[in-house]
Amino acid sequence: MTDDPLLAPLLAGDRRALSRAITLVESTRADHRARAAALLDALRSAGREALRIGLSGTPGVGKSTFIEAFGLKLTGEGKRVAVLAVDPSSTRTGGSILGDKTRMERLSRDPRAFIRPSPSAAHLGGVARRTREAVSLCEASGVDVVLIETVGVGQSETMVAGMCDLFTLLLAPAGGDELQGVKRGIMEIADLILVNKADGELKSAATRTVADYAGALRLLRKRPQDPQGFPKALPVSAVTGEGLDRAWEEMQTLTAWRRESGHWEANRAAQASHWFAEQVREGLLARLERDPQVRARMTELAEAVAAGERAPEAAAAEMLETMKAG
Repeated sequence: MTDDPLLAPLLAGDRRALSRAITLVESTRADHRARAAALLDALRSAGREALRIGLSGTPGVGKSTFIEAFGLKLTGEGKRVAVLAVDPSSTRTGGSILGDKTRMERLSRDPRAFIRPSPSAAHLGGVARRTREAVSLCEASGVDVVLIETVGVGQSETMVAGMCDLFTLLLAPAGGDELQGVKRGIMEIADLILVNKADGELKSAATRTVADYAGALRLLRKRPQDPQGFPKALPVSAVTGEGLDRAWEEMQTLTAWRRESGHWEANRAAQASHWFAEQVREGLLARLERDPQVRARMTELAEAVAAGERAPEAAAAEMLETMKAG
């Protein structure tokens, strides 16, 4: 166990300690990284788990509105909820708006809810660089449900499934064009497809869209970690709240089945092994980038590639051979 001053208040559920701990794990300073690693290792002994729900969706589908309505439903049942909202970062300036708290005004005032926006920092997968570590901190603080909102639908966004127990795809009522536009990779990992805005004039369109996706899901190969009838497509309305009870019931049903069948533990173990390997790869790359000779040779070869003097493949092979020889 570490004597870190954040450990005790974090285990006691202190929101300020949780915020400070997430800031710590997001830091790139070497001393902060070492402290964060020790803290995370110490928190493992607490043995606390939360239901991790990943949520993705096309831009404008109403992810933030849905999360607020869904989060308020859960807190109304006495559950503690954490929302880790990832905002896209500018590739030019590196900045992010981080406006999720303004879009979830009611939920942000709920004492049983914790909202933390983080910049994606150009990290692929629709998640921030340290999102998984933030999830572990939320679990250790006694949170019951962690909602991970990703930046939007994309092929690389399937990475979020590597840190979630359930992956939910939120879509708007639309015709076949949107069905064609959704990547197959995301369709294959979705546990639930929720068609939002199923209210008012859009309700009939939402019903048809649910039928379209239900038909598409039947064409996919059945996954061994799913009981009969999953994955499912359901209509919901974040405005009226209609369908939220059904969506939560289905999530609980799927979670209970996976726990009883052993898929829950197997999935968590596979995720831990995957992120261990990712951390090793990331650490090796960081160590290489700190080597002045490696950095100088990388710059030299990059300039040659940019000038058209070397093919990228040949330059990369030479760089790898140089590192191997060193």
